[in-house]
Formats: sequence, C-alpha cells, structure tokens
Amino acid sequence: MTTSSAARAAIVVSLALWAGPASGQTVSDVLDFLVTGHSVATGSVERDAAAAAATSLTISRALLANLATLPVTTSSGGFIYKFHPELGTVQRATPSFGPFFVERAAAPGHGTGSIGLTLQSWRFSALDGRNLRDGSLETTANQFVDEQAPFDVDRLRLAIDANVATLHGSLGIGDRTEISAALPLIVLSVDGSRVNAYRGQIFTQAEASSTAVGLADLVLRTKYTLFEEEGAGVAAAVEARLPTGRQEDLLGTGAMSWKLSAIGSLEGQTLSSHINAAFGFGGLARDVTLAGAVAASASTRLTVTGEIVGRWMNLPGGIATAAAIHPTLRDVRTLRLVPDGSMMTMISAAPGVKWNVSDTWVLVANAAIPLTRAGLTAGITPFIGFDYTNLGR
Repeated sequence: MTTSSAARAAIVVSLALWAGPASGQTVSDVLDFLVTGHSVATGSVERDAAAAAATSLTISRALLANLATLPVTTSSGGFIYKFHPELGTVQRATPSFGPFFVERAAAPGHGTGSIGLTLQSWRFSALDGRNLRDGSLETTANQFVDEQAPFDVDRLRLAIDANVATLHGSLGIGDRTEISAALPLIVLSVDGSRVNAYRGQIFTQAEASSTAVGLADLVLRTKYTLFEEEGAGVAAAVEARLPTGRQEDLLGTGAMSWKLSAIGSLEGQTLSSHINAAFGFGGLARDVTLAGAVAASASTRLTVTGEIVGRWMNLPGGIATAAAIHPTLRDVRTLRLVPDGSMMTMISAAPGVKWNVSDTWVLVANAAIPLTRAGLTAGITPFIGFDYTNLGR
C-alpha cells in the first residue's frame, strides 16, 4: 500500500469510528444519517451536503406518498342495499361486491353500516429501478475520466418495511349519502448501512436502524350519489385527511389535506365497471388520481376484481446521477445522486377477490402490483381483510 493510500485508509477508518452505529432516532433522522456522508473527497462539502439532503428528502417524500397518503379501501365495497316500499324491506341492489380501491357510485342504503379491517405489507426494494436492499446504490463517487468504474465510492443499503392495519367503517344516510372513516396504524422500520470502497478496500461508514409505530393520518369521507338509474350512477365525494400521524417518523404529512372525487359506475347483472377521477391539495402536495376497475360476479357469494390506479404528484419523483469535474484532482469527475426533476408517478394494478363467507361477512384479498419503476417502489404488496355489514331500516 502506498503512503497516500495508507493515509486515505486511516481517514476512512477514523470517519467510521466517529460515525459509529445510530439507534433510537426517528425515521427521518436515520435516513439523513445514512444518506449524508463525506468519506469520498469530492472537494466540495457544500455540494455534497446539498445533494445528500435532496436525495434524503426525495426518499422521505416518496415514502410519505406511499404511506401517509396511501389509498385506503373503498367505503362501499361490500353489500349495497335498497329499500323497496312495495315489499317493506331492503334487498341487495347489486350482484357484485365492488372493487377494493376504486369507489363505486352507489351508496350502501339508509342506516346500513359496515366495519372492516385490512392488513397490508410493504417491502420497498428499489428507488428509480436502483436496488435499495443489496448495497449496490452508489450515492457519491470519484472516477477518472478515462476509466469505466469509480476508484472511490460510497454505497448505500436501505431496508424499508411497513406493515399497515386499517380500521374502516361507513354509514348510509338516506339512499344517496354515505359517510365513512379510515384509521391506519403503521409499523415502519428502516435498517441500513453505508460503506466506502477505495481501490478495492471496503470500509463500513455508518449503520443505523429505527422502528416507528403509530397512527397515520385519519381519513374522513362523504359521498353523495348525484344520479342513479338502471345500473348507471354518478357520484361526488369529499375526503379529508387529518394530520394525526407523526411527521418526523414519516407516518403523517403534518398538515391537513383534501381530495375531491368524481365517480361513475355501470352495474350489470354479472359485470360492473367503475371509474374515478380525483384532485387532491394540501398536505404533502397537489395530486391527481385516475382509476378504473371491473368487478365480475362469479356467483352471488364471490366477486373477482381488477383495478388500475394512477397517481401524479407535484413532487420530485426520481433520482439521477450527476457528474461534475473535481475542483482539485486532475482528470477526475465526481458523481452524486440528485433529484431528476421528474414528477412523482405511481401506477399499480390490483387483481383481487371478495368472498361472502357467511351472512353479511365478506373476506377480501388482493395484491398491488407496481407498473412503473419510477420513485420508491415495492414488489407485489398483498392485502387481506374483512367487511361486516349491518342492515339498516
């Protein structure tokens, strides 16, 4: 080993000993700690700090977009009942149980209440197609302009997992109005490390982990059916999210948000289709949601669903590698991760089933499958839950 290499190694080891393990911090603190590092001598600490802060903020916002503003199960996804004056009783109005995420225009019926619980598990694995979990994500590097690989590089490993239990309920008021609420409880864990590779020698720079348990933002909704005739329906909905989740642990946005939705449905004897368009503001950012779903009644007790949900938010949605000439080292360029300026886009498909196991109990199961690689993505995310309906009138 040369004298300069030995000195370089000593500096890296000193930094590693100084950094040490981190624990007992908030999720935001841990992300900042892991992403921010100065073991690569770039010649511009200010530029390093700005790039690291922007990358950490991009990851945090992407995580908030997935968790704190996550779409919750539809409030009228189970039984829909209508009162028949001639019979003096209520009857089931639609043969299908409706989609999972996409709202349908029909209200559940006066006095009809439902309560349910859904469980979902997220395992975030990539950021803009770059693997987060295998330690290959390069955050900062120095590279000679005539070489293919960097000679000095920081690499990041991030394991981000979230388990969400959402308690939800709804109540029909009259034949056209429905009010509902959803309360998500999240267990969010982040575990990661940052290593430096200098001329083939590996030095661990930092290790940190954090687990947060708490409520996400409480969802309150009301829906009104504007038109309904022979299976066709149009409705409008207003959703409010209260800032009940801790922002420092990325469980909530820290601000009130609103969403206005337009809903259209066509309900047939065996097949129904639904479309939603929504605009959100406040909270994390302005966003637009477009979603569509088809529900097919395999029998009076079993419904098969397919949904596509797309969301666009006016936030930096991805990262890119930016290159700059090193200010002091000849023929060396520095590579840094920076936000790429693209809009945050999340599109997913969700096939699923709903099964009436007994009386007015409905078991629901589906899986969210990401259709884009942009931003923070998870693999196939399973959902399972149940709905219980109490008849009105």
